[in-house]
Amino acid sequence: MLATLRFIGAFIAVLLTLNAHADTCPDWPSIRAQQHLATLSQQLKTWDDSYHRRAVSLVTDAVYDKSRARLEHWRRCFDATSVDNPLHTARGKVWHPIAQTGLQKLPDEQAVNHWLKNRQGVWIQPKVDGVAVTLVYEQGHLQQVISRGDGEKGQDWTPGARLISAIPKQLPLAINAVLQGELYWRMSGHVQATSGSLNARSTVAGLMARHDLPAEHAHDIGLFVWDWPDGPDTQTERLQQLSALGFIDSLTYSHPVEQLEHAQHWRQHWHNSPLPFATDGVVLRQSQRPAAKRWQAKPPNWAAAWKYPHAQAISEVRKVTFKIGRTGRITPMLELTPVRLDDRQIQRISLGSLQRWQTLDIRPGDHVAISLAGMTIPRFDHVVLRATERIEVQAPDPHDFHALSCWQAKPGCESQFLARLNWLSGKKGLDLPFVGPGTWEKLIQAGKISRLLDWLTLNPAQLASITGLGERSSARLLKSLHNARQQSFERWVKALGLPPTGDSVLGQSWQALVARDTKDWMAEPGIGPRRAEQLSAFLRDPDVRALSQELQAVGIAGFD
Repeated sequence: MLATLRFIGAFIAVLLTLNAHADTCPDWPSIRAQQHLATLSQQLKTWDDSYHRRAVSLVTDAVYDKSRARLEHWRRCFDATSVDNPLHTARGKVWHPIAQTGLQKLPDEQAVNHWLKNRQGVWIQPKVDGVAVTLVYEQGHLQQVISRGDGEKGQDWTPGARLISAIPKQLPLAINAVLQGELYWRMSGHVQATSGSLNARSTVAGLMARHDLPAEHAHDIGLFVWDWPDGPDTQTERLQQLSALGFIDSLTYSHPVEQLEHAQHWRQHWHNSPLPFATDGVVLRQSQRPAAKRWQAKPPNWAAAWKYPHAQAISEVRKVTFKIGRTGRITPMLELTPVRLDDRQIQRISLGSLQRWQTLDIRPGDHVAISLAGMTIPRFDHVVLRATERIEVQAPDPHDFHALSCWQAKPGCESQFLARLNWLSGKKGLDLPFVGPGTWEKLIQAGKISRLLDWLTLNPAQLASITGLGERSSARLLKSLHNARQQSFERWVKALGLPPTGDSVLGQSWQALVARDTKDWMAEPGIGPRRAEQLSAFLRDPDVRALSQELQAVGIAGFD
């Protein structure tokens, strides 16, 4: 309900919502600050115009709210006061008989609990995700339907509205009434938590903006009346009379709340239950409020919204790094200003491939939108705002890294060499207990490992000299490393990084294995020309041959 509340409550969100920028100001010179402010301000104007005038949402509410809050924060940091009117392009020509107020947004349970204190007669309703309208009835007959606009003046939607069966053309009683509500796209058993809003608002807004609303679509638009500004004095009376007038949903989806637990219950219930419309939160309303003639097009103190948790967040890129895997694959990583998403703190995210990073051209200072894939894995969505200063980022040359590079910890090879060690000790390798990435990093930093198999000859004295490695941990680590000598020949070969061989039998002899050529490998089931060439290249590689000789020297079975 009242889709426009996302910008109206932005100032309150700034005051109440903690984020990574709440306590610190950017260390920018004056000219750079002006550039950042102008860029973000223009971006918000573009989003506002698209959302309110063309009914097209270019970004999610989460991204918009965070961006609006960030702009206000920067303005306070640099004493750059300015008054925005996000709705100015949505203003129509028809005056609302009673202003549409909008709503302030309560960011969390603490804010909701504070708002409920010392308030009586509070009711809760689902915040229907549609387009707000004013309906004017005279002597029971529908006279006019006005779009939300800027809250004071909107567009005349009466011709199209008369085609919508959900809007009564005549009431059972010959009364004068001004109603405020939401036109929504009808859905069957819609569960917001799993399906999201599915562009429901944009669909309705786009249809209503047309000069000729198709009859088949008019039937798919519903109406939820959420207020009767000039109606009875109490919410109970208003809901009962609205139901008698034919607006049944108003009573069905309104419940009294006395404390935070009641609000939590209905918010969770509507978020996870089948409903006939999309929602993006709940609305709390006092039963008693000022006379309708005193209403203004700004958030009142007698109504507020509590939105559902954001499925998306935005963060500033602090640094772009590159992770090089065991096979030489380069994965760009974005180091982010820490941000919370679904009770998780996210500060690092993968871009997947070097080509994708090059296409997106993400630099430090850019602001990006992120979400959770499968509710667990941080995922990059899109660039929200680009930094005005494009800091140079040096990416690794993909020609320098491949399946046979970085067998030693030399400069530039740190990432791939560590990935080789992690593979060697992992479940698909030697499956060494108590040995993980942190162990290898500690051994490398202590200078105990510079080649892939240096750890085979470590002794207690060498481990004892490593800072942060206690006697018990050293003994456990040494036992695990030494037990690796007892692993099978097949495990050792796979631990070195032999390309996948499917169901092929590797045998028990290194010499017999390296004697196979490309043609021999292609004769094995499931191995094609490319894989056969990879296997041959691996077994012929000088570094791999050197590793086999080291294993032979320490007596590993199969390498003698």
